[in-house]
Amino acid sequence: MALQEIAFYVMATVTVLAGLAVVFARNPVHSVLFLIAAFFSAAGLFVLMGAEFLAMLLVVVYVGAVAVLFLFVVMMLDVDFTQLREGFARYLPIGGGVAGILVLEMIMVAVTVANQGAAGRNAVPNASGGADIPNAEAIGRVLYTDYVYFFQAAGLVLLVAMIGAIVLTLRHKPGVKRQNIMAQNARTPATGMTMVDIKPGEGIAE
Repeated sequence: MALQEIAFYVMATVTVLAGLAVVFARNPVHSVLFLIAAFFSAAGLFVLMGAEFLAMLLVVVYVGAVAVLFLFVVMMLDVDFTQLREGFARYLPIGGGVAGILVLEMIMVAVTVANQGAAGRNAVPNASGGADIPNAEAIGRVLYTDYVYFFQAAGLVLLVAMIGAIVLTLRHKPGVKRQNIMAQNARTPATGMTMVDIKPGEGIAE
């Protein structure tokens, strides 16, 4: 067995086990850490396939931004996970139905790929135009020519998700002093300064 095959089986096994651990872990922080491990293993699989650009995106975007953001949100939010698990049995049939549909779709895709190959009868855009160029340049041509609007829409969705996570973690607690930029910029010498007439020998009272 070649070294590349051993690396593939090792990283594929780690990806599957980490994905299962994300679902079955009781601690949400552990779930996010297992998710990061799954992303790293999937990035290694992309490198073995020759898609270095996708591997870099997976590490930089999902591990460096999304997964770390999830980790900080889970650690900062005071979520009562016991209360969330109380409705698990009630929504189990719906979740099972959705999971069953996803499993059937993945089986159909796997059977199609096994019978017809990865491309099958679908029309795949030829980003390289027949030239021998790196896959990063080929993906860039596809993203910023034919699918530029979809790419921008995906970035907008990520931006909204980031703003939503920040809003969820931003809590105004009573008694905590916060900086008010508008009030600081709008103040005048009359409101921002107090003139005190100090008498000799008396000092300043608190």
